[in-house]
Amino acid sequence: MAAPDSPSLFPAQERVVDVLLPVAVGSAYSYAVPQGMDVAPGDIVVVPLGTRRLLGCVWPRGEDAPAVDPARLKLIHRRYDVPPLRPEMIAFLRWIADYTVTPPGMVLRLALRHDESAGFGRERTGVRLTDKRPERATVARGRVLEALADGFVRAKAEAAREAAVSPSVIDGLIDDGVLETVVLPPEPAAETPDPDHDTPELLPAQREAADRLVAAVKTRAFAPHLIDGVTGSGKTETYFEAVAETIRQGRQTLILMPEIALTQAFLDRFARRFGVRPAEWHSAVSSRRRGRIFKGVASGEVSVVVGARSALFLPFTDLGLIIVDEEHDGAYKQEDGVHYHARDMAVVRARLEAAPIILVSATPSLETEVNARRGRYARLHLPERFAGTRVPRLEPIDLRKEGPPRGRWIAPRLAQEMERTIEAGGQALLFLNRRGYAPLTLCRACGHRIRCPSCSSWLVEHRFRRRLECHQCGYATPVPSDCPNCHEPNALIPCGPGVERLHEEVAALLPQARTQVLSSDLAGGVERLRAELKAIEDGEVDVIVGTQLVAKGHNFPGLAMVGVIDADVGLGHGDPRAAERTFQLLHQVAGRAGRHNVEGRAFLQTYMPEHPVMQALVAGDRDAFYDREIAIREEAHLPPFARFCALIVSGTEAPAAHAHARALAACSPFTDEVRVLGPAEAPLALVRGRHRFRLLARAERGFDLSSYVRAWMAGAPRATGSLRVEIDIDPQSFL
Repeated sequence: MAAPDSPSLFPAQERVVDVLLPVAVGSAYSYAVPQGMDVAPGDIVVVPLGTRRLLGCVWPRGEDAPAVDPARLKLIHRRYDVPPLRPEMIAFLRWIADYTVTPPGMVLRLALRHDESAGFGRERTGVRLTDKRPERATVARGRVLEALADGFVRAKAEAAREAAVSPSVIDGLIDDGVLETVVLPPEPAAETPDPDHDTPELLPAQREAADRLVAAVKTRAFAPHLIDGVTGSGKTETYFEAVAETIRQGRQTLILMPEIALTQAFLDRFARRFGVRPAEWHSAVSSRRRGRIFKGVASGEVSVVVGARSALFLPFTDLGLIIVDEEHDGAYKQEDGVHYHARDMAVVRARLEAAPIILVSATPSLETEVNARRGRYARLHLPERFAGTRVPRLEPIDLRKEGPPRGRWIAPRLAQEMERTIEAGGQALLFLNRRGYAPLTLCRACGHRIRCPSCSSWLVEHRFRRRLECHQCGYATPVPSDCPNCHEPNALIPCGPGVERLHEEVAALLPQARTQVLSSDLAGGVERLRAELKAIEDGEVDVIVGTQLVAKGHNFPGLAMVGVIDADVGLGHGDPRAAERTFQLLHQVAGRAGRHNVEGRAFLQTYMPEHPVMQALVAGDRDAFYDREIAIREEAHLPPFARFCALIVSGTEAPAAHAHARALAACSPFTDEVRVLGPAEAPLALVRGRHRFRLLARAERGFDLSSYVRAWMAGAPRATGSLRVEIDIDPQSFL
């Protein structure tokens, strides 16, 4: 979609404008512009809607828009004094709405939801001494006078902390006129990075790749690149050179990361290279700070943002570079509300902004790999590790021949290797992609399995919290003492391992080892996880027991051994991406070992060592895996060689939901280029009390599936009552 023309003020005689609101409607509403107010497309305004007042955006009005009498329209309440959405941003929002078959107002919400608080925030005040002396002298007041004797202004909290007094002492001196308050300038959203603060020495392959990226930044044109390097090859240091060039040009950079709240090490690396930290954008950042960052991005004050997928919708004023780190990661897919993939939408935004984009991964997604093989993306290959160490060799442990004793999950050979690693002063990592203590709890008396009352999922025991929890809807309940079915006391037993149970086994095998569980659902949130990651980096932990959280690009200098407990866990269902995800996850986990002058080893416990994924991992032949997987996908007409759209029909009553899904299937437009499959009960048939049925529309790669689905929905019966239809173009999950 081409970007709209540059915004201009509406003529004085044209007092009607369209305003797009962040609500689920298909078009903008018309409003009258009050006398004395000037607005232009992109301006942020407050308008009435029913009894509410909503934030909206003045939307470009089509040339064929019907004439409307301003006297019959409601007036715009006020215009926000913030930078308007740029034409490129409006084009981006329109593109997403069109592609995802989503009401444009819901897409606008992604760009506006942070702006409501952006213009507000408490005024920062400081204090300094006046010429007046206190009438009542105390020891605490004396410390304040001594601390502020230099005449400099300090924030109230800083003055209290420096003088070791309570804030009430400061307030009392202000009331007595001994201290005066001074309005401080706004706290900067982020400091400006120095592109030449600490320029690294790069290996020849890194230098060649960095030079090509710098050249792409200088062209100020859309150019997609893939940095394809083995784990630990210095991909980050390489693209930092492109960031440095963008800073030199005075332009802005967006770095997307799948788990920004957990990547403390990345922020430290950025600070070492550029002297300051970048602006962070993710859910753990306070709303007030997000407001400052939002305004700083819109004004151009913030030059580098590192953020989660929502950072893609920030109002950059001069976006010169986009980087998508770990581009293969599934966290980039938004599964609720607007169903978009941040990696793919980042490519679209880069094209609209005429900026280069860099995708980064040691295990590219199959879509990106195919684009690189076909020349759509320029591949920059980094075949060697930055520190000169070798990528860990992987060894299979055939559980059919050398499995653990009954009731244990760690094979004897893996236990021996773990003990040997710790004795040599190294760290060991055990990976199991199951949270909690056990994935299933059943009654040994009657066989009853405890299921979530609102979902078709088993409740997972979390022994650390003494709860049974549903990982689909969040339902939780204390672990009962009796079976809820037969009421037999003390008959409930855990089945299968989770990381908490694995931690328990490690403590029994190696009682002297310092063990740490890394899982996103433990208490303490982001700050606790960052502290634990720091402890691991500092060598304060001997054995790490973790879920897929450990595969998110962390750098553990002392990690010498990785053991994968159940390497087959992701291969046992019919998801077309199962093999790809398993290969990526296990490759990334194994790559955590042997990064800093430590020989790394990795072991895969498997019941299927002959599986092509396991064979490719053990042989270290990544290209063979991609060759085979690409051939399978192409022959089966699966993504990226075909396109899918998933329609999930849900409702509180299963018969009504199924009937509506059948009605949708019956009215699907007929064409030889699209095949509609279903409806069928979704693999997760019940979530949060809603029964779910799925339809799949499959089309050839070049077919405009979005337009097809839009026409389909226009002629389909409306979902009423509790019924709901979710549309997911290019689904990543088939649950």
